[in-house]
Amino acid sequence: MFYSDDVIEEVRSRNDVVDLIGNYIKLTKKGSSYFGLCPFHNEKSPSFSVSRDKQMYYCFGCGAGGNVFTFVMEYENYTFVEAVKYLAERAGIKLPEVEVTEEQKRIQNKRQQLLDIQKQAAQYFYYQLKSKNGANARAYFEKRRLTKETIAHFGLGFSNPYSNDLYQFLKSKGYDDQILKDSGLVTIDEKHGAHDKFWNRVMFPIMDVNNKVIGFGGRVLGEGTPKYLNSPETLLFDKSRNLYGLNFGRTSRQPFMIICEGYMDVIAMHQAGFTNAVASLGTAFTLQHGILLKRYTEEVRLAYDSDEAGVKAALRAIPILRSAGLRIRIIHMNPYKDPDEFIKNLGMEAFQERIDQAENSFLFEVSVLERSYNLGDPDGKTRFFNAVAQRLLEFEQELERNNYIEAIARKYGISFTDLQKLVNRYGLTLPERQTMREEHPAAGREKDNGQYPEALLAAQKLLLTWLVNDVTLFKKIRPWLDWEDFVHPVYRTVGRAVYEAIETTGQIVPGQIIDLFQEKDEQKLVAGIFNSDIAGIEDKNAREKALTETVIRIKKYHLEELTRHTQDLGELQKIIRMKSDLQNLHISL
Repeated sequence: MFYSDDVIEEVRSRNDVVDLIGNYIKLTKKGSSYFGLCPFHNEKSPSFSVSRDKQMYYCFGCGAGGNVFTFVMEYENYTFVEAVKYLAERAGIKLPEVEVTEEQKRIQNKRQQLLDIQKQAAQYFYYQLKSKNGANARAYFEKRRLTKETIAHFGLGFSNPYSNDLYQFLKSKGYDDQILKDSGLVTIDEKHGAHDKFWNRVMFPIMDVNNKVIGFGGRVLGEGTPKYLNSPETLLFDKSRNLYGLNFGRTSRQPFMIICEGYMDVIAMHQAGFTNAVASLGTAFTLQHGILLKRYTEEVRLAYDSDEAGVKAALRAIPILRSAGLRIRIIHMNPYKDPDEFIKNLGMEAFQERIDQAENSFLFEVSVLERSYNLGDPDGKTRFFNAVAQRLLEFEQELERNNYIEAIARKYGISFTDLQKLVNRYGLTLPERQTMREEHPAAGREKDNGQYPEALLAAQKLLLTWLVNDVTLFKKIRPWLDWEDFVHPVYRTVGRAVYEAIETTGQIVPGQIIDLFQEKDEQKLVAGIFNSDIAGIEDKNAREKALTETVIRIKKYHLEELTRHTQDLGELQKIIRMKSDLQNLHISL
């Protein structure tokens, strides 16, 4: 579903960014901007800036930035189309009808029907928990020390001990057998007829990040197998792409997420005030889970069970989370098995201490590896350090690798130099590491820099910042630089938009330029251009020198690129003349 650029621009321009964000957080005017506490990370001092002139926001703490569309997408977890619809309705704009195929209509209608069924099932289970039949379920939750408020908050319920109880209820609402079968709540076959997926179980509604019920988990009361049962895969529910509790956890404003193993751990932690806890849904942790978490946080802390199975699960999850670009730490819960048990016995303050003391994930992996070797035996100790040295090669950046070498050397009493030599020796014998990087490009990937030198990227960003803050500079710069001279893809797109805006209207609207980008990282990069501090060079001569050097650096790099990629003699002579002209360039202000 797509809307024209004109429609999108009308929606954006009719929603003032200060008015919109002011409905979500408290803003205070300071100078020409408004400031408040960032809703995307936890902070005590306001660093979240909203500009009416620029029609954009930017956080100087975490780098989050964008326009009205970006804010709604990030805060409400809407798709772009959903954000357009929301903001259009807010501004009283009637969006044009967008043609959809019959197949798209059928899928949309079916999806809505399934959402309605899941919602009614959740309400029914919640009602049954309060009824006479739910006495054992209520006793179970009381035994687990859940308050009435927590039960209501998570919408916990009970499925009656009858095999077709929910089926009969949903049939009375007018749903046919096929849609009920597709919901995953009912099984229908010729031999046994229709029967419920869940019965005689305490029920845990599973919600997506928009608080819509998409499936259920159920724990059997008394004897029975399996102990825990989840909804099957449906049009709504994919357990490898959803996390229990994320609908609440994403708004916790904590700097990290805590990953647990089960429903009760998440619920117990939320009840104790740790509202950033989530859990996978009866499946091993997947890369999709990691990517989903990366949308809301940069760091996770694992609070898996302290038994052998929990340790193995943590070891499996760590490389997956790393490949998604997340930092990982490990929360230790010994002598108790899980967060629920720990909090019940030692309380929330003790658990907070464990969170604060969470161990670096690599050092945790090394400590687990240590269990396989006898460090009291010279041979065992040698084999252990050889194994650790090979693991240290996972860190491709030399500074990071040396920091870990230093930490391990200090912990295990080995010379930093000896361990570093061992690591380097293994590094020389592992040519396949390059192949591994090509097969798994997510691992160790640099952010946005590609093949471009840091000094060049800084120059491109600085020059664009100068331009958007003082359009009068454009006449000085334009004879020497074209937007194509900005070689980084993001900066080139911004450069083109800035040049065209100045040449046509003489005004730049940052919020409009941000619309050119869909990726979150690119939007943050662009927001940084419009919110960088360019103060500090008061002397006119110094400003002229800085501006001239910045233009030369950008132009020179692009000319070098052109030289490498052209074989036309006339073109090469033109490039040589331009290089020569740069030697005498001085931009006067």
